[in-house]
Amino acid sequence: MTADDSFGRLDDDDYPAYTMGRAAEMLGTTQGFLRALGESRLITPLRSPGGHRRYSRYQLRIAARARELVDQGTPIEAACRIVILEDQLEEAQRINAEYRRAAGTSAPPTSP
Repeated sequence: MTADDSFGRLDDDDYPAYTMGRAAEMLGTTQGFLRALGESRLITPLRSPGGHRRYSRYQLRIAARARELVDQGTPIEAACRIVILEDQLEEAQRINAEYRRAAGTSAPPTSP
């Protein structure tokens, strides 16, 4: 890998650049919280060659949303499910928008 390849990954939201300690520090939470998110299958960190957890920016955004919900009093399992459903809804809306663009309309169809 060249230096240019390494720098290109800095913009990659899926590149696992952050250690568990750094990720917890950035989120203002504990490493145990991140492990709990993994146990709940909200995020699955990649592993370094030495077996250490590594998190991407995308995963940190997901974890931050879960933390917001937990901080508001939502149990962690429920918070994880909410975040998963929000992510699925966003993806479905994105796909619907693509279909509408392909069909040449920007408005959703009306009911009969």
